[in-house]
Amino acid sequence: MNVWRRMMVIGMTAGLLSAAIVSGTSAAPEFVNGLALDGAMLDRSGGSDANNGRLGYFSDLYYDAKRNQWYGLSDRGPGGGSLDYQTRVQQFRLKVDKKTGTISGFKILKTILFTDEFGNPLNGLAPNPPNVLGNAFDPEGFVVDPRTGHFYVSDEYGPSLYEFDRKGRRVRSFAVPTNLIPRNAAGMPNFASDTGNTAGKRANRGFEALAISPEGAYVYAMLQSAMLDEGGSNGLCLRLVKFSTATGTAVAQYAYQLEGSSQGRGVSGLLALNDHEFLVLERNNRGIGVGATLSPPNKKLFRIDLTGATDYSPPAPPFPVSACPSGKVTKQPVPFLDLTTDTLPELGHKVPEKWEGLAIGPRLKDGSYVLVVGTDNDYSVTQNASGQQFDVYVRVSDADPYASSIQCPLGHTTGCFTTADAADGVINNIFDLPTDGSYKPLPGVLHAYRVSASDLGDYVRPAAHQRTRDRGPSTDLDHDDDKDTEDDE
Repeated sequence: MNVWRRMMVIGMTAGLLSAAIVSGTSAAPEFVNGLALDGAMLDRSGGSDANNGRLGYFSDLYYDAKRNQWYGLSDRGPGGGSLDYQTRVQQFRLKVDKKTGTISGFKILKTILFTDEFGNPLNGLAPNPPNVLGNAFDPEGFVVDPRTGHFYVSDEYGPSLYEFDRKGRRVRSFAVPTNLIPRNAAGMPNFASDTGNTAGKRANRGFEALAISPEGAYVYAMLQSAMLDEGGSNGLCLRLVKFSTATGTAVAQYAYQLEGSSQGRGVSGLLALNDHEFLVLERNNRGIGVGATLSPPNKKLFRIDLTGATDYSPPAPPFPVSACPSGKVTKQPVPFLDLTTDTLPELGHKVPEKWEGLAIGPRLKDGSYVLVVGTDNDYSVTQNASGQQFDVYVRVSDADPYASSIQCPLGHTTGCFTTADAADGVINNIFDLPTDGSYKPLPGVLHAYRVSASDLGDYVRPAAHQRTRDRGPSTDLDHDDDKDTEDDE
């Protein structure tokens, strides 16, 4: 096909998509199926127990279409920041039926351990002493540069943003704007807790979400919730920060307004549709999880547009508490997707607590795409104030799994007690874990949704941009590479 004819095909296709959007014929995302993955599964690091090898589901998800590779980011580890756990990202296989969008065959192919520039492990220990960030690392957002294949990973502790090579070695630290750094009235940083801090991000509420522009020139990091000087736990407006990958510096800060801030609500995922439109995942801390209560869960995707949004980088004043200022990011009022409407029988048709990862996977034969959303199960581990750890088991058939969930000393099935007892602070009854198989570790969950091309609008995949530049124009607007990536089996 000659170049002119290719351009005609591409133009006609774009016109049809635009017409579909204007006429309102786009369909809502359609739930296809889901997977409930074993909460006790091990990764491929060589570890043998919860503290050194249990699989950490899914603080973020990313699909690298250029290489046909899936990634699932693990966070700071099963100790809640109290363990010297080497942080990591998992490369995994996920089979996608190109006719239906059904997902299956989840399998870990490679575990990539993060290190600093000198090869020293980046661990999940919380920063200590308070004014030293050090090698503490709580990975929460993950993307792949379409040009180099390098990883960009955002962190909650700093907040920080790092670039890693494909072996997991850190090659660059981005310069984070000073107005985001947690600090006291004298300007002294304190990364360990909110104690004494009056400004900057809240503890454990740093860069929770990350996205990359199609050409790889910018990465976008979002705080999980409002900063201390912008309302803290009551704030409705949080910051979306645009970084240049060329300079490693922030070039803009935008205002994003949450639907609501109650029940621990915040942002936990971000996905670029093109260079100005994104999907944002908001959720609260309700649902089946470690220590969570069931009702009412609230987890939604919203479509946003940065076009015309005001840059609120300093010296612009802090955001007000009750609402965002004018010039905030445009947000569609109707959710793109409500994650509470589709549930799995493996979870007793109940909603998981921590939806955190989202990625657009392969294009299907009819031109639609599969959207995959994943949960963080906190390794199915919790700990008390003294640092003692416990495996968490849940019987999802019960009306309220939280009330009947069981905690057992890590690695044991004796000396167990109910989560309700632990919440009361007084353990009244010690017993052995039932052996009938009714109680299971909290699973990691993946949902697959079929999304029409018209519903995604002007979607541009990073791999599509790179392939077009490398190989010239093509009538295949997605350029998916179906090569087998299971070279580590």
